[in-house]
Amino acid sequence: QVQLVESGGGLVQPGGSLRLSCAVSARFFSIYAMGWYRQAPGKQRELVAAFTSGGSTNYADSVKGRFTISKDNAKNTVYLQMNSLKPEDTAVYYCNMRGSITWPWGQGTQVTVSS
Repeated sequence: QVQLVESGGGLVQPGGSLRLSCAVSARFFSIYAMGWYRQAPGKQRELVAAFTSGGSTNYADSVKGRFTISKDNAKNTVYLQMNSLKPEDTAVYYCNMRGSITWPWGQGTQVTVSS
């Protein structure tokens, strides 16, 4: 059973930065196209950043230019660097495979952007 453990969230002021991490227990981690999702209260979970199967990256329009996804295959870890944070970025952030087939979801990490 693959486990996903997200960390790095917290309370940050508008304009601030956070770096999220997600440790993935999957074998052959490097072959998976990983993504970061978020779910705000009362809203559906949305994909905000992801790797494609070819290794390039895609971003939701709402975070483009502010968020950067990266990964360290040696550490089985995927990261999300979030800069210029806005109150509308407030959500629980999750990592998982990109696409309709996913592993069981982790607990997520709460990001709150507020002054």
